[in-house]
Amino acid sequence: MSPSGGVIVFGAAIADMIFRVERLPGPGETVLGEADPPLPGGKGLNQAIAAARDGAAVRFAGCLGRDAEGALLRAALVEAGVETGWLVETDLPSGRAAVVVDRAGRNQIAVSAGANRRARAAQIPAIPPGATLLMQMETPPAETAALIARGREAGARLLLNLAPAAGLPRQALAALDLLIVNEQEAAWLAAALGCAAEAAALHAVLGCGVAVTLGERGAQAATAEGRLAVPAHPVAVVDTVGAGDAWCGVLAAALDRGAPLAAAMRRASAAAALACTRPGAAPAMPRAAETEALLGRR
Repeated sequence: MSPSGGVIVFGAAIADMIFRVERLPGPGETVLGEADPPLPGGKGLNQAIAAARDGAAVRFAGCLGRDAEGALLRAALVEAGVETGWLVETDLPSGRAAVVVDRAGRNQIAVSAGANRRARAAQIPAIPPGATLLMQMETPPAETAALIARGREAGARLLLNLAPAAGLPRQALAALDLLIVNEQEAAWLAAALGCAAEAAALHAVLGCGVAVTLGERGAQAATAEGRLAVPAHPVAVVDTVGAGDAWCGVLAAALDRGAPLAAAMRRASAAAALACTRPGAAPAMPRAAETEALLGRR
């Protein structure tokens, strides 16, 4: 598998409405706050923009509605330099999310998938050998599984961010080069597999490489080559909405350039930290020079 085959992202594009509150509401509780104008988001779009801002050549495949939110989302991808020839408009409304963020930067998110339900693996006509294929779980799982099978046959590097946590056939997970989960997703998957919620245990059961992001405690990974751990970068947190997507997108960009996993994880950790210092998701994705500056201060 050669490096620099380009990054292909198959995923969701979602318009985020962010509400800023003093504290997150409990069940049945109303909390007053302030709302920002709609911002581009969705795990696929965020990760595509993160990879592009880190210097990768990125193509995005997904679905939008023919509405103001769709125009906002397309414009964000184009502005970041992402190729949108595989982005399809549908008669469903664009995806929308309500994001509630408290003073500590913690968040709660509810998502309406909308047009993202129409995303199909067939929107990607061919997968070049050596390409890095990055996927998430906000598009139909059956389409993601089909794309994994095509990507493995084509000789692509296969990365899946299992977010939000949802089921995929065991053989699809086993075909991945790297499965990326946060602590909650790792716990969900471990319960389904009957193992511990750690990278090494998940790798032992599935056979694919596994990376677990741990927030302020950094990240761990386990592959056939061994175990890795990278620290987080301490920063003043504004909100954590885009941190996981920055991590995934920048990791994909670094791996596509041929970086070893350990170096790619260190770079992803720095990018995720920078994303926490800014509001929003897609707008918070750092540029390569910013990530390199933070790495240089370490």
